[in-house]
Amino acid sequence: MKSDLTRISHCSAPIRLGVFVVILLLLWIPVAIPIYLALRSDPNLTTIVSMGLLYLEFIGLLFIWNRNIYGNFYWWKQYGLVLSKKNGFEYFQGLSLGLGFTFGLFVVESILGWVNFSIPSLRIIQVIFEGLLSSSGIAFAEELLFRGWLLEELNRNYISSTVLWIDSLFFAGLHFVKPLAEVIRTFPQFPALLLLGLILVWAKRSYGNRLGICIGLHGGLVWGYYILNVGQLLDYTEKVSPWITGIDNNPIAGVMGLLSLGILGFWIRKKAKIN
Repeated sequence: MKSDLTRISHCSAPIRLGVFVVILLLLWIPVAIPIYLALRSDPNLTTIVSMGLLYLEFIGLLFIWNRNIYGNFYWWKQYGLVLSKKNGFEYFQGLSLGLGFTFGLFVVESILGWVNFSIPSLRIIQVIFEGLLSSSGIAFAEELLFRGWLLEELNRNYISSTVLWIDSLFFAGLHFVKPLAEVIRTFPQFPALLLLGLILVWAKRSYGNRLGICIGLHGGLVWGYYILNVGQLLDYTEKVSPWITGIDNNPIAGVMGLLSLGILGFWIRKKAKIN
């Protein structure tokens, strides 16, 4: 049986990825359906519980997959989840960088007269800590998926430049798994999400293939926006089109957000010195 499973390791990346996803869905759907039927009166709770279960099954499958397909008992190290001071330091470095870039973007927009900062309420401390927990969870989940599992599967078959673009396109594209009308309405986010995907791959490669910098940088960007948005610290003056500041007040859906990520990408790409 084990020898049969190891044959999968010699298949092309699309086949391996397809087999993995099919197995994951076969494990998830029989459990997700009863959850949906039991909690359908609360769509938000249904999504949280079903997606949380899907991700737990994803991590569990990684243990089985790597052990039986590749004979790798310590897959998290290969993915870049190394418990070390260096990886921890890089996480906080990325967190600070992401947070700084997010606030820096809105400081510039404030100077230009496009947004005003509001006086924070007493609830801001709670928002800051909630945002840190939420953004860290999102960043960890997405980085393990895209810059961990997917990136390493692609690395087995393709050259670095091909891996870079496939991984980034998947990252951007899977953020649009939603109704077609909503995909069309929010599509201006796509270029920035694609660029962010490129940045995070460059970041991992430039920091010794460790995930700390990616999780930190991704989390810092999300955390900064969470603080400003949920904390209600921004007031848009509407002096310019939302295409400039961001459709739905989402900075990555506007020209300024894209330019900001472009500056960040240029710096990290230069540091990486690789495709």
